[in-house]
Amino acid sequence: MTLKRLTIGVLALVLTSGTTTMLLAQTAKEDMKDAGHETKDAAKDTGHATKVVAKDTAHGTKVAAKDTAHGTTVAAKDTAHGTKVAAKDTAHGATVAAKDTAHGTKVVAKDTAHGATVAAKDTAHVTKVAAKDTAHGTEKVGDKIAGKPDPKE
Repeated sequence: MTLKRLTIGVLALVLTSGTTTMLLAQTAKEDMKDAGHETKDAAKDTGHATKVVAKDTAHGTKVAAKDTAHGTTVAAKDTAHGTKVAAKDTAHGATVAAKDTAHGTKVVAKDTAHGATVAAKDTAHVTKVAAKDTAHGTEKVGDKIAGKPDPKE
């Protein structure tokens, strides 16, 4: 009986360990197969995500390029307009300054001519008075030399 029990126990042990090994071997095989499928699916997902991101990036780049081109065009037009307006304002300012300078020069020339005329008249008057006084003084001195009496004495 003991032998019989021992034999049954050993047989049970052998059968159990063989089944376990087969179950373990089959489970590892299935794990490898599942890992392969998961890797394949992950690669597909990564490829799809990369494709979507690339497509979105290309679209974003295209939109940014279009917006940049539009902004550059608008800025160029605004700059051209500003330059045109500034040139026009500068020309107008130069014209006004030239007219004002011409008017100022004309007024100063007129005032200078008037001043010169007044100065000439004043000089002529002073010269005339001085000549008259000199002539009168000379006459008085001549009379004194000649011995004529002074009419005021």
